[in-house]
Amino acid sequence: MNVRLGRLEVRLSRYLGLWSVVVVVFAMQSCTNDAVNGHLWPPSAYLRWSAIQWLTWAALAPLVFRLGERYPIPFPLRLSRLFRHIGYSLGVTLLAMLIGAAVSSVFEPGGFGQQLGQFISKHVATGLLAYWSLLAIQHLLHFQAEKSRREIEASRLSAELAQSRLQVLKTQLQPHFLFNTLHAIVTLLDEDALSAEDMLLRLSELLRAFLEDYDGQEISLRRELELLELYLGIQRTRFKGQLTTRIYAAPDALEAAVPSLVLQPIVENAIRHGIGQHVGTDCIEVDCRRDGDTLRIEVRNHNSTLDDSGHAGGHGIGLSNTRLRLRELHGDAAELRLDLMVPRGVACRLRLPFRAIEEADEAPEHVRV
Repeated sequence: MNVRLGRLEVRLSRYLGLWSVVVVVFAMQSCTNDAVNGHLWPPSAYLRWSAIQWLTWAALAPLVFRLGERYPIPFPLRLSRLFRHIGYSLGVTLLAMLIGAAVSSVFEPGGFGQQLGQFISKHVATGLLAYWSLLAIQHLLHFQAEKSRREIEASRLSAELAQSRLQVLKTQLQPHFLFNTLHAIVTLLDEDALSAEDMLLRLSELLRAFLEDYDGQEISLRRELELLELYLGIQRTRFKGQLTTRIYAAPDALEAAVPSLVLQPIVENAIRHGIGQHVGTDCIEVDCRRDGDTLRIEVRNHNSTLDDSGHAGGHGIGLSNTRLRLRELHGDAAELRLDLMVPRGVACRLRLPFRAIEEADEAPEHVRV
């Protein structure tokens, strides 16, 4: 069984236990005071008097809490609310005196009138203090609950904002990739209709995969490599044997959670600034390994260089959005950097916190090791 104090519920046993402590403390105080003055009563009498006084306030505490919730004292202070509670404190204290006198008249001689006089003369100030103490406790609990509620709400809004940012970044990648691929197909239509048709079929398959399981921010590395192979097939067709690709994924890394579409813009950047700008052949290599609590992915191409600022051909929407997504998802725990390879080439190295993700899909043959 619970006692309801406004919006707060307290178990009855705990509630009565707390008030019993108050009863004993004030009984001991009265006993000690009378002992010093030389007028000592039996200990049971002090407990009875204290119980009548404070258990009355235990019964009235829910009323004080309700008044506090209905008419809170705001900050900055409003005098109208303060004066209202001054009136309520006088009224509730008088009610406590009446209840206490009525109960005492059953156990003490002199009748109700005499007991009421005793209560008013001895306990009015204590009663007023009890009202304002209970009101202060109610306001303190209310402010703590409100603070917790606002922190939870702020955390929720922050998470929603981060999710919205990620969604914007992710949706920017889709039309960017689609435009580049369609442009490549249009370029091939007059030169090699069969190759253009093959690219369209691969693009259709890739877009179907996006629509089927591209809702979340993270997918398994296994699934990410499946989507990447569809994209690489389009690029191999586009460059007609000048581009070769190799993918290696360690078995213990395949179930790692990675941001969806994290590799496609990196590979696209490698192709655009490699074979897309330099004469000759190129090889795109993707290497994925687990290193303790870290997933390391390296995308290498052998036909590009870094400019003086350390970027392969400058900034693009793919790499910049990838960096922003990693920062939103993992903060400083993730890293993306470009390094020059010797004698020629650029490696994009990606470091992510390793976290396994459960997926039922099996790895395609091109990512089995």
